[in-house]
Amino acid sequence: MEKKCLPVLLLATMILLNSHNSFAQKQSSKRKIYHKGWIDFNKNGKKDLFEDTAQPMDVRVEDLLSQMTLEEKTNQAATLYGFGRVLKDELPTHEWKDAIWKDGIANIDEHLNSLANHPRAQSQYSFPYSKHAAAINTVQKWFVEETRLGIPVDFTNEGIHGLCHDRATPLCAPIGIGSTWNKNLVRQAGHIVGREAKALGYTNVYAPILDPARDPRWGRVVECYSEDPFLIAELGKQMVTGIQNEGVASTLKHYAVYSVPKGGRDGNARTDPHVAPREMHQLYLYPFRRVVQEAKPLGIMSSYNDWDGIPVSGSHYFLRELLREQYGFNGYVVSDSEAVEFIATKHHVAADFKEAIEQAVGAGLNVWTNFRKPEDFILNLRESVKEGKVPLETLNRNVSEVLRVKFQLGLFDQPYVQDPKQADKLVHTKEAAEFALQLNRESLVLLKNSDNTLPLNKNKKSRILVTGPLANETKFTVSRYGPSNNKGVSVLEGLKQYQTNQVQFDYVKGCDIVNEGWPNTELLPLALTAKEEEQIAKAVARAKQSDMVIAVVGEDEERVGESLSRTSLDLPGHQEKLLQALHATGKPVIVILINGRPLTVNWADAHLPAILEAWFPGPSAGTAIAEAIFGDYNPGGKLPVTFPKSVGQLEMNFPFKPGSHADQPASGNNGYGKTRVNGPLYPFGYGLSYTTFEYEKLVIIPNKQESTGEVTVQLEVRNAGKVKGDEVVQLYVRDMISSVTTYESQLRGFERVTLAPGERRTITFLLRPNDLSLYDRDMNWVVEPGDFEIRVGSSSQDIRLKGKFTVTNKPNSSSMLK
Repeated sequence: MEKKCLPVLLLATMILLNSHNSFAQKQSSKRKIYHKGWIDFNKNGKKDLFEDTAQPMDVRVEDLLSQMTLEEKTNQAATLYGFGRVLKDELPTHEWKDAIWKDGIANIDEHLNSLANHPRAQSQYSFPYSKHAAAINTVQKWFVEETRLGIPVDFTNEGIHGLCHDRATPLCAPIGIGSTWNKNLVRQAGHIVGREAKALGYTNVYAPILDPARDPRWGRVVECYSEDPFLIAELGKQMVTGIQNEGVASTLKHYAVYSVPKGGRDGNARTDPHVAPREMHQLYLYPFRRVVQEAKPLGIMSSYNDWDGIPVSGSHYFLRELLREQYGFNGYVVSDSEAVEFIATKHHVAADFKEAIEQAVGAGLNVWTNFRKPEDFILNLRESVKEGKVPLETLNRNVSEVLRVKFQLGLFDQPYVQDPKQADKLVHTKEAAEFALQLNRESLVLLKNSDNTLPLNKNKKSRILVTGPLANETKFTVSRYGPSNNKGVSVLEGLKQYQTNQVQFDYVKGCDIVNEGWPNTELLPLALTAKEEEQIAKAVARAKQSDMVIAVVGEDEERVGESLSRTSLDLPGHQEKLLQALHATGKPVIVILINGRPLTVNWADAHLPAILEAWFPGPSAGTAIAEAIFGDYNPGGKLPVTFPKSVGQLEMNFPFKPGSHADQPASGNNGYGKTRVNGPLYPFGYGLSYTTFEYEKLVIIPNKQESTGEVTVQLEVRNAGKVKGDEVVQLYVRDMISSVTTYESQLRGFERVTLAPGERRTITFLLRPNDLSLYDRDMNWVVEPGDFEIRVGSSSQDIRLKGKFTVTNKPNSSSMLK
């Protein structure tokens, strides 16, 4: 029996040895592609022009493109979504040799990042960080070594408030980042996002969002910096610079005119923005134009809405004429998910997906993205090229723009994370966590503080009730587009850090975020149920035994975000009834707002002594809020969006045209009695402090300037109070007479400064021609001669200093801006 088995055993041994030798030879062959100073990507044994780091980039791109087949070119026009979305494998398998990406792929999105709210995407390779970097290297090695030309992958990921990765450094929501009005802080945030991306193996970060949040009903206000295009541009420029200085690409989104769907609706209503051409350029395209021209981002995400009947992702005007020819964009355009499909299925300007692809590719879209298999797009595109419906020249142009970015990122010089172990030292460091806490602090906006209710005295004996549906929650600190699996500190936990023999805390929830039947109950209110009455009664009973109440109310992650628009801006559910019942006890009630959009908190503003806006803070939420409540930090943020009093006032935002926000007169011209509520609840740029600031000594140099010159504005600001605090000095400009109707005033400078009691600081602003420009009657971007008024203050309405200067033109000189 043993003799009969021997030949079989020998045969098996020989096969195993031969297999091992073959594998060893194959591995040895692959190792031969790596040479000192260059990599033989196409494995032909010689240094081609595209492999030569000394060659100009255009030469390298052209040489690589000339070697590519149609299959390889079309593969560089699509995204492969990572593990748990489209990819079923964490690491390469033998089946990959039969997959469509055997000919390469443009990018792989969110691979192995382990989103907390996406169970299928949980990966063993997301943490420790070094394990992820090594895994990304393994995937990249497959594309370099196993595909014919070895074109590296661009590994993309989201990153609007911290990198969208397991336990990366979490930042507060973008609306909170906008509330800091701190350019240096935002740039530092970009460095952290970029550094962590680079260390983990990501090469492209989808951030920042540059959409002006003009309608607070829209769900994605929480993901925007502001309603004002200048503030967005200034902060966006800093974020892009920070990210790209770390050696990864920044991809702006969502281009363009994305943030004003009709009626503030979201979800299926991703279309029909009602925006006039001049308004489009001066409000909605302004941040993109400035950031593209001044920060040079390597990516743009095209949006899935139309404008004036033309889908943006299929628009030659948006993707080539404006973006590349006028703005000078030199990166690649990736579609938002389903943007190409919508050309046919929503906008109905194409018969089917294939025709939609032809429109998008012809318009200048470089890379298609959706949560579908990449072959759905690629095979259709190949067929369209063969049929002549997509000219080969168009495909070559689009692919060369993708390749250029990969060369700029250094992927053809060093495609791998050089030292994966370093990731454990570079991601979510102690310093980064401290920075995230500081960002949370600076995002806080003090909306009301009657009789100096805040800060509370931590040395005074007091019993404090903490209540509200968000007091003991942390889910709002995490969202789809940021880090996950970080432990959060609730407001209750943060406050309890101040518990002593003098200060004691109690907690009762009080009510849920929404009531049964919501949101329909905003139209047809329902009485409190027995359970709700009991919840509020418990809070009231405990409040009567307390010296004061801290109520944490607002919205959670299920009430605001993508596809979560609202019809009302009131506090959801019965939260206002809770506040009213607490107020009736006679005890002071301090309100902490957790929310992602402006809320119409009229009753709280009218009746309660203190309101602190916290937005959607990061996991260090409770710590930052508690510090502000007890005075260890003096909140100094300013509102980046207007708070209306009612949805009936919408649109109400800044900047606005003269007269568009005017009060309704009781008599006189056009006045037949007051029938509506006037004015905002809190204006753009508004925010209080525990101290006061004085403005003086405004100087404008020169008071006359040619249209191509610059104007310097100087002033002094002084902390006139008794505690250290931050002030955001805001510069607004008004064009007194213009050829077209322009805005009442426009933000054109801001500076956040920290001042000790009695300290003075000289603030200097430089106004450039671009700051004074408008689109004239012929739609030329020009500076017109005439008088301009300078307004400097603490908000768009709290103006402390005013001055004027005049712009002149030399005879026969052109004032057109380039």
